[in-house]
Amino acid sequence: QVQLAESGGGLAQAGGSLRLSCAASGSIFSINVMGWYRQAPGKQREFVGNIRWGTGQTVYADSVKGRFTISRENAEMFLQMNDLKPADTAVYYCAGLRRFRPIGSLKVPEDFDWWGQGTQVTVSS
Repeated sequence: QVQLAESGGGLAQAGGSLRLSCAASGSIFSINVMGWYRQAPGKQREFVGNIRWGTGQTVYADSVKGRFTISRENAEMFLQMNDLKPADTAVYYCAGLRRFRPIGSLKVPEDFDWWGQGTQVTVSS
């Protein structure tokens, strides 16, 4: 089993930056893919991006491509968010998957095995 815990959310102005962290603990050797998702009020949880745990290969949603960057170091994953927009306001979740799957095919919450509790990001205009 893997436990995930997000941190780093908060309030930012449009055009600003925030960096989220996701700390993994437990059976971290079993992680194959990690991802970031977000959920705005009244909306479904949506894909932000994924990272292959072993190689660092990443893939992003079109809405964040060029502005957000996923990275990892040891047992921690990061989401660097630049040029933030009010539309980025949401609760951000990190997720993990045990099985090997192409990272570009993993774009719905049901694809993942483990989830963090979420961290709120609010972007003001």
